[in-house]
Amino acid sequence: MRGEHLITVANNRVKFKLNIRRNLTILQGNSATGKTTLLELIDQFDQLGPDSGVSVVCDAPCHVLSGRNWKRNLKEISSSIVFIDEDSAFMRSHEFAHAARESDNYYVLVARESLPQLPYSVDEIYGLKNTNRATTKYPVYSRIYTSTYRIYGEQSFSGQRPELVIVEDSNSGYEFFSALCLKSGIPCVSAKGKSNIYSTILASNATSFLVIADGAAFGPEMEAVYALTRLKNIELFLPESFEWLVLSSGLFNDTEMREMLEHPADFIDSERFFSWESFFTDALIQKTKDTYLAYRKKELNREYLKERAASAIEATLPSLGFNAS
Repeated sequence: MRGEHLITVANNRVKFKLNIRRNLTILQGNSATGKTTLLELIDQFDQLGPDSGVSVVCDAPCHVLSGRNWKRNLKEISSSIVFIDEDSAFMRSHEFAHAARESDNYYVLVARESLPQLPYSVDEIYGLKNTNRATTKYPVYSRIYTSTYRIYGEQSFSGQRPELVIVEDSNSGYEFFSALCLKSGIPCVSAKGKSNIYSTILASNATSFLVIADGAAFGPEMEAVYALTRLKNIELFLPESFEWLVLSSGLFNDTEMREMLEHPADFIDSERFFSWESFFTDALIQKTKDTYLAYRKKELNREYLKERAASAIEATLPSLGFNAS
């Protein structure tokens, strides 16, 4: 399954609109914002169709998965958008993560707590917002229009020089940013995994940090790390992945590449790629195969540290403070 899918769910009291663009979408937020109501309406329509009094409009089937027979039921669902409520304990299991990875569905998960077994994007964590468009004259018959908003919006950067740069892993991305930091005289360390970023920040005596991680799979860590930004001077640079940065640098400026970067959901098969991070890695490997820029995830090709490639990649970066005095 691939592409973006607009879902409209409505009855005579409420109307929801959601745009689903990846295989893993998280719905969070306060109580009484409509998350449970949304799933109840979808389930009613799934069971009774138009007789339910509910309308579900989408170019893909929508289902609610729940109960102890979830594994059996999931095997019968294909190329669909599957909704799961937070009271379904199986959603937090590695067994579910494996089943979701092996399927060709998209999943919308209602979860206030993080789901560390799933590689979801920081850009696909949403809340629901309600807009009452009725006049105050007839409040009883008011209709509530509910849409989504991103919990973590666009990041801004001060351009100030950080005391310490923390990179998620120790692979090619770390090698590139480590070289960039060395040139700028800024200490750079690897957290050796996204789940270690929080503890790496706490263990440091630095007063200002730049954290660089793959946003495409950083969702489970975001709440804890974001909370630290209220206590410490931390800027978060969360591109899709290092490979996405390389592909976006203009080193491969052809029509197909531009279309893929502008509309990645249309190119990423959820059955083959469980996260966009793995897709961009594969795309870069295939694009550079048998060329002087042949990409390796584990060890950075030295060509990417030479002037032409390094300058192109660096030009795509926001003002992260590498050149600040």
